[in-house]
Amino acid sequence: MPTLPPRLLRALESFNSARPWSHNAHYHPWLLRQLPRRFGRALDVGCGSGDLVRLLAARSAGGVEGIDADSQIIARARELTSPGVPVVFAVVDARVGIPAGPYDVITCVAALHHLPFAETLTRFRDQLAPGGTLVVVGCAREADAVDDALGLVSIPLNLAMGWVKNRGRTAVSRPVAMTAVTRPPEMTFAEVRREAIRVLPRVRPRRRLFWRYTLVWRAPLA
Repeated sequence: MPTLPPRLLRALESFNSARPWSHNAHYHPWLLRQLPRRFGRALDVGCGSGDLVRLLAARSAGGVEGIDADSQIIARARELTSPGVPVVFAVVDARVGIPAGPYDVITCVAALHHLPFAETLTRFRDQLAPGGTLVVVGCAREADAVDDALGLVSIPLNLAMGWVKNRGRTAVSRPVAMTAVTRPPEMTFAEVRREAIRVLPRVRPRRRLFWRYTLVWRAPLA
């Protein structure tokens, strides 16, 4: 985020704390538009409370697996998922490995910066079925003028979204999806782009509003 006067920064933090909303969930509709209307087996890495997993399940003919290293958030994901929904949640440290594929869809939202970047993208690539789709919504460290410009645009939009989504009221609590453990990203977007292109030929990472970037990659057909 661009450097702001301390008083303004405190005011923004106070407003956002009182009217929280999930930047990650904001990208779920966009993410779903990158996927086929029907697909087979799917994996969501860093699934948190399972919001995206449940959305993917509505399109999956082969079931959806959601993994996260946080056992408490996985417990909440199970509690929030209705019986009979074709999903499985598991406590898995993706730094060590991910469940064996092949998967027709792999998604990863705001979790890749917790993991070794190139190694994890390589695992995703290798576990995708021919023609499968990988979608990442990630976080990168702000480092240049483009980041600053997007950050400045995002600040008022973030306030407006918080007001609208909370109907102008002070929230009693944060959304469950926002209770997962977080950490700041270390890689800049330029570093993300360079490594992603090296691992995933023809991928096109893009910077987005609300301090996110996206990348979509489709595995070659066999």
